[in-house]
Order: sequence, then C-alpha cells, then structure tokens
Amino acid sequence: MKITIKQAKDYVGQVVTIGCWLDNKRSSGKIAFLQLRDGSGFMQGVVVKAEVSEEMFDLAKHITQETSLYVTGEIREDSRSKFGFEMGVQSVEVIAEAKDYPITPKEHGTEFLMDNRHLWLRSKRQHAIMKVRNELIRATYEFFNDNGFTKVDPPILTGSAPEGTTELFHTKYFDEDAFLSQSGQLYMEAAAMALGRVFSFGPTFRAEKSKTRRHLIEFWMIEPEMAFVQHAESLEIQEQYVSYIIQSALKNCELELDTLGRDTSKLELVTGEFPRITYDEAIELLHKLDFDDIQWGDDFGSPHETAIANHFDKPVFITEYPTAIKSFYMQPKPGRPEVVLCADLIAPEGYGEIIGGSERIHDADLMLERVKEHGLDPEAYSWYLDITKYGDVPHAGFGLGLERLVAYVTGVEHVRETIPFPRLLNRIYP
Repeated sequence: MKITIKQAKDYVGQVVTIGCWLDNKRSSGKIAFLQLRDGSGFMQGVVVKAEVSEEMFDLAKHITQETSLYVTGEIREDSRSKFGFEMGVQSVEVIAEAKDYPITPKEHGTEFLMDNRHLWLRSKRQHAIMKVRNELIRATYEFFNDNGFTKVDPPILTGSAPEGTTELFHTKYFDEDAFLSQSGQLYMEAAAMALGRVFSFGPTFRAEKSKTRRHLIEFWMIEPEMAFVQHAESLEIQEQYVSYIIQSALKNCELELDTLGRDTSKLELVTGEFPRITYDEAIELLHKLDFDDIQWGDDFGSPHETAIANHFDKPVFITEYPTAIKSFYMQPKPGRPEVVLCADLIAPEGYGEIIGGSERIHDADLMLERVKEHGLDPEAYSWYLDITKYGDVPHAGFGLGLERLVAYVTGVEHVRETIPFPRLLNRIYP
C-alpha cells in the first residue's frame, strides 16, 4: 500500500510504501538512518544491515541527497522523534538519482539560496514556512465563508490606481495605458454594493524601491469589503479574523512552528479584543520615548511602529490618522475632518503593519472633491464614483498583507522566505 508520510500515524504496524526524496542520511556501520521527505512531511527510515540484503544495505548507505525513491517498510512509533513515527525499512527502489545537489547540509549565503530558491524550498525550514502559509490561507477562506462573505476576484490589469500611479508597474493594454494592480479595493467596494460582504485574495504589485525586510514587489493581499459596516464594527471583524487564523495555525501547525523554533506563547495571546491607540496618543507616546523627530502630521516609519507595538503583548490598532497622509477614499471623523476613520494593525516583535483599513466615504460630493484634491482624473474613476451616486451606504474594509502575517506567525526575519518565489528589488529570478 502506498501512503504519504503525513498518513504514517494511521498505519502503525503495517508495511507500506512511500514515494519520497532523500533529505539527508547518516550511518553507524550496521544501521543507516535515512531522512525522508515527500512534501507532506519528514520522517526517518531505519535500515538495519542484519535485516536486509547486503546489496540493499550498500544501496542505502550510498544514496545521494535528493535522489527520489520508493521506500517500503513497517511504520512504528518513535518517541524520540517530534514527528512520533519512523519506518523500519525493508527495501529501497531508486527512481532518479540526484548528483551534486547544490544545497548541502552546511551554511550557504542568502544570495546563493535565493538564486536556488526553486531547490531551497525543499528544505525543512522552508517546508515549514510554506505549510504555515497554507494554513493561514485555508483558515482565511474558512473564516470568511463561515461569516457570510462571498469571494470576488478583482482584475490584475487596471486602468486606474487606488493610491495614485507613482508606485505602479505600467504596461500597454493594446493602445491604452494600464497598470498592474496595487489593490483590488475599489473593485471590492463595487462588489460589496452587489453582494453585501465580499473578500478577495490575490497578487498585488508595488513598484516601490525598498530593500527592507518587510517589503516585496509582488505580494498577496486579503481584502474584505462590507456594506452597512462602519469603523468600529470593522475593527471588531479584523480582530476576530486575525485571532481566528492565528489560533488555527497554532492548532494545526504545531510541528512546523516547533521546527522553526517559534515562541508560540506570544501567539497564544492573540485573541479577544486588541488594544487601540489613536494617532494623537501615538505621537505623545513616541515623544515620551525620545522620538523627537516625529511631529503631528508625519507618517510612521518602521522604528516608530516597533516602539509603539513594544508597549503591547498583542497586535495594536493605531486609529484616526491625519487626513492629509491617508488615501482619498477614507471617511473623515465627524466633527474632526482633519483625521479619518481608519486604523493600521501593528504586529508586535518588530513585524510592523499587517492590516490597513478604514471606513469609506459614502458621500458623492465629498468623494468627487477628494478625487480632485489627490490629482486623480474623475473620468478615469467615473465607474468608482458611480458607487456614491447610486444608493451608496456606509461601508468599510481592510487589506491584510499575507507575507507579513506569515513572517509574524512563523517568526522569520525577512518576508522573502514567506512566499514561494519572491520578487524583490533587483531580483526576478528564478
């Protein structure tokens, strides 16, 4: 019977076959220990010289790293292993021999590993990160499907830009100008007027020449939009969503988080209501922390966000930013138009902003005014302005950057490890 490594727990005491690759091996003369991987997990295969033919034991001792195999043997419990099971190997069949595999069990430089990203993904650490990423995606769909949201797919090629065109990739769309999407938000607002509560999940692109550990050129966004929802309720939904998917990762990725050495006690605190601090209060706090360079009206950089987040043991909302530094579509605060009803969710441990959201303007005259103030062409945005003209309602939404969340949950330092094939400044290979 052919099974996967993940299924091994269900076949204790049975002889099975696993299609796999050799991750690593060691030998003590009379026993060969094969570290096997099949994509579903990692498991040790033990080949005892006295229990197999001389030819089979010699083959086991000389298999090269990343050779593909069919390995047959008995599944048994192994209390010494964090996985909990191993195989007593009876036979090994080589499918394809790998020679001179470039990523050996030694230290390699970052550039070398990035040049070989297509192979680096096979390592135990990268495998664990991708499994956590997958669980966060799975739990995302589960959360929104269970809470009455409809999945909508906005276009990647657009003729306009939610944030302006300064950081967009330009292309030609036959004889027209087009851009790679930096956000599906405007389309999701239109969809919310048709379907009530919607969410999208897809790639977005920012032509931002940044080399920080938090930035990618191409990344994936989850973008919900909700009709008849205002700022306060949106914050509640955000904290419910983030709590849900992080707790799902803790429950379903225990082995992977252990592999990564993640201190999960900090993630266990991410539940319930998140702390909230206004922009005004954040400025006061930063001044107390000797950040004299920051003044009211300035946007926060990474050091400012980290200093604020260090005061809390779970993600913190910074709310009500100045209108002048936020996007044109954000609803002003009643009685105080110099700030908007928005919030950034800042993760602890230096991981920075993982969500940006706001209540959206639902007044036709104000929306047109803001479009003009930001130097945008009303004609190009005429379809979006139609939302405010034909039965608009209070509505709110947010965007979560998946790679930053994966970095936070896994504890990895740089987002380049949180996406299968990262696109970075000066890197589009492989």
